[in-house]
Amino acid sequence: MPLLQATAIAPFAGQGGPDVQVNNGALLPELSLRGTTADILEIPESGEISVYVVRKGDTASLIAKMFGVSTNTIYWANDLKPGATLQTDQVLIILPISGVRYEVKKGDTLKGIADKFKGDVSDIAAFNGIAVDGPLAIGDVFIIPDGEVPFTESQNRVVVRGKSKERLYGTNAPEYSGYYIRPIAHGRLSQNLHGYNGVDLAAPTGTPIRAAADGEVIFVNSNGYGGGYGKYLIISHPDNGTQTLYAHNSKNLVNRGDKVSQGQSIALVGSTGRSTGPHVHFEVRGAKNPGANGAWAN
Repeated sequence: MPLLQATAIAPFAGQGGPDVQVNNGALLPELSLRGTTADILEIPESGEISVYVVRKGDTASLIAKMFGVSTNTIYWANDLKPGATLQTDQVLIILPISGVRYEVKKGDTLKGIADKFKGDVSDIAAFNGIAVDGPLAIGDVFIIPDGEVPFTESQNRVVVRGKSKERLYGTNAPEYSGYYIRPIAHGRLSQNLHGYNGVDLAAPTGTPIRAAADGEVIFVNSNGYGGGYGKYLIISHPDNGTQTLYAHNSKNLVNRGDKVSQGQSIALVGSTGRSTGPHVHFEVRGAKNPGANGAWAN
């Protein structure tokens, strides 16, 4: 089976983005960072991050439908205010956000919903573009990032496509032993698997963050909330078709399109975005995280 490889988006700049096809009424880009239209249809089943170049006439809701995510997912991941107008040739990152789709019932409160599905009130509010203490309307549909469905209600709730715990934590993903190195030389494991197959390694602000393996930088966010990631970057590894993500950085040291070598300094540890202290949040998409289960405890 051929490995997935990133496709450069630079050739589409100034051309209105990639060509599109129509599938069941939804526009589908012919090319993305994941390859072909067939790959796009597989996005919910993979952990890979996609990049889309906005075409003339695109709207956030149209792109959201294209990728099978909520409209607010587009805004949230790209530091855009809800309702913001997109610009032709604007580059958007599309995150495979995990969570639970929930329809508000009589008597519901945001805190009650968060507690019920093991979500975070602030995350739910930010993701759905509502105030933390704002009123809820019966029938409103929310996405609860990283939410979990209670076993007793599994038949009455819809888990966002492709975000089962097996895929979320990479338990069924391949293991590439020895392929990735620890992204920081020192520091401690401050949080085991969480989010999308990520671990946290705490270290002082300014500690160098290293590329876990050879690859190409496919996305860099150097300002804003970044969907909670703050300043972060993503590296594609063509050897095995995986991606690694490094988040909450105080500074990024590389640019999109840069080729990097394993061990090269690519960023500095920080506490940007949704973070409680300086650390690097390290994710592996498409394979098991080698730092899981205490492997990088020291």
